[in-house]
Amino acid sequence: MKLDSVKHIGIIGLGMIGDSMAVLTTGHGYKTTCVARRAEMIPEYKKTYDNYFRQMIAQGVAPANQLEICEKYLKYTLDYNELADCDVIFECVNENLELKFDILARIEEICTNVKAICSVSSTITPDEMGQKMTKYKDRLIVTHPFNPAHMVPFFECCGGAATDPAAMDFVVELLESLDRKPVVLKKPTPGFIGNRLQFALWREALSLVESGICDPRDIDTCLNYSFCPRYTSIGIYEHFDNGGLMLNQAGCNGTFPHLSNVTEAPPAVTDRIAKGELGARSEGKIGFYDWNGVDMEAYQARVNAPYWRFIDWDLPTE
Repeated sequence: MKLDSVKHIGIIGLGMIGDSMAVLTTGHGYKTTCVARRAEMIPEYKKTYDNYFRQMIAQGVAPANQLEICEKYLKYTLDYNELADCDVIFECVNENLELKFDILARIEEICTNVKAICSVSSTITPDEMGQKMTKYKDRLIVTHPFNPAHMVPFFECCGGAATDPAAMDFVVELLESLDRKPVVLKKPTPGFIGNRLQFALWREALSLVESGICDPRDIDTCLNYSFCPRYTSIGIYEHFDNGGLMLNQAGCNGTFPHLSNVTEAPPAVTDRIAKGELGARSEGKIGFYDWNGVDMEAYQARVNAPYWRFIDWDLPTE
C-alpha cells in the first residue's frame, strides 16, 4: 500500500537500474523526479521506461492504458534543485566513490528534509560512501536490488555505523509498499547476500568446467532441471533442515574438501578475456557460448519468465 508520508521520490543516475526504479515507483503512484546527467540521453531513458510498461501490458499484468497513467507521475530533469522537497532519494550512479561523494554532497545541500537516501550500490558500504557527509549520514542506507528492479522483488538493505534504526525501518516500509521483499543485513559485508551466494555457485561452476568434469551447457542443464526450480518456492535452509542435519553433515564432509577455494577470477575467465571473447554483448558475441544468431528477444523472455508472477501491484488508475 502506498505510504501517505511519501509525497515525492527522487532518482539520481539513470540507465539500467534507475529506469527500472522509475517504473517501480510510478507504478505504485509515487510522484517521481529523475535527474539525468545529459539532456541528450533523456529520450533513451524514456524509451526504456515506456518499453518496460509495454512489456507489462503485453503480459497482461497491467491494463492497456497503464503507461499513459503512470507517466503522469514521472518527470525528467537536469536540475538537482527539483529534488529539494523529496522524501526519499534513490542514488543509482556508477560504482565510483568520488562520484557518490559528489552526489551525496548535492543532496545534503539541496534537500530540505529527506527521510532516507537509498544507494543501490552493490559493492560500496554506507560507511565508505558517507564518510564526507555532514547532515544526513544517519539516513544513508544501501538498498541493493537485482536487475531489473521492478521485476525482481528482492532488496538487501545495509546500514552503516551512523544509520538511524528509524530510517532503516522507514526504508523497509517503503520497499514493502513497492511490493519488494527487503532483508536487513546485521552488518556490512562485500557482496552483501545475493552476490556472495551467486558468485560462490559461479566459482564452483567454473571449477567443474576447468577440471574437465563437464561443459558449460551441462552446468546450465543441471541448474535448470535440478535444484534451482525448487528454490523458487522454498529456501535452502528449509530444504536442508527438512532433509535432516545428519544427512547434511555427511554431505558437507564429503563435498567441502573438494570445492574450489580460488580467490580471483580463474583462467576460464581471464583466458577468454585475453582472446577478446567477452560474452554476448561484445563485438564478436563469443564467450562461453557463441551468441551469434541467437534470438535475443526470446532469450530475454526466458530471463523475465519467472518474475511476472511478482507483478501484482495496486497500480494507479488515474
